[in-house]
Amino acid sequence: MKNLLTLGLAAALTLPAMAQKHVYEDLLVKFVDEKYEDVLAKAQSYVDNDETKKDPLPYLYISMSLYEMSKIEKYRAMEEYKKADKDAVKWAEKYRKKDKDKQFFDNYADYWADLNTMAGESGLNFYDEGTKGFSKAKQMFDGMTGYYPENPGPWLMLALCQYQTNLVKEAEISMKNFQKAMTDAGGAGELPEDQQKLLRQAMMNYAVYKESKGDKAAGKAMLEQGKDAFMKDPDFKTFYEGY
Repeated sequence: MKNLLTLGLAAALTLPAMAQKHVYEDLLVKFVDEKYEDVLAKAQSYVDNDETKKDPLPYLYISMSLYEMSKIEKYRAMEEYKKADKDAVKWAEKYRKKDKDKQFFDNYADYWADLNTMAGESGLNFYDEGTKGFSKAKQMFDGMTGYYPENPGPWLMLALCQYQTNLVKEAEISMKNFQKAMTDAGGAGELPEDQQKLLRQAMMNYAVYKESKGDKAAGKAMLEQGKDAFMKDPDFKTFYEGY
């Protein structure tokens, strides 16, 4: 991912001067040197500064540093960083709010794939816990839709969490956003692998939920949306054929 960050900086340097206040090479250097706490402190100073608080990149560097720290035992054992994975998602959301036009977003595709994988797996694990985990799963998937609304899988899982917690109106809105994301993507087969992985499981979870509510037809219709892309996956194929 660090090689991609260097490319991201190079892309930033080519942007018109008025498009941003700084290129934040200092944050890049600290990040590449794995000085994550230094990144957090320096990036936070930019976030708190009136002149730079609207710039997206400091928020992104905080998110990326927290994600890296969430994988390191030393940090996981520290009280202030024990929720670094969740905080990485929260700061990714804050970043996207500052980069609504995706000025920098596509330069960091590897990071979004990594964050999607971590957050998606965490959310699914919470969801699999049943009633006691639905709220935590909803928080994770809501965060994913915040930083990557074009990704359909989190919308579908968010809707499921909302259905499971009797937030029906909110779930229907999430379902509309799911269908929009699917349409805009051109179908499941056009998504990158990290997004396909979550979407496969989300479709199967949705089918299970709908069957439990006596609406197996809706579950089947959802599986049909993923059939062409996912029948090569053994788990999906077995599930589809036995549904």
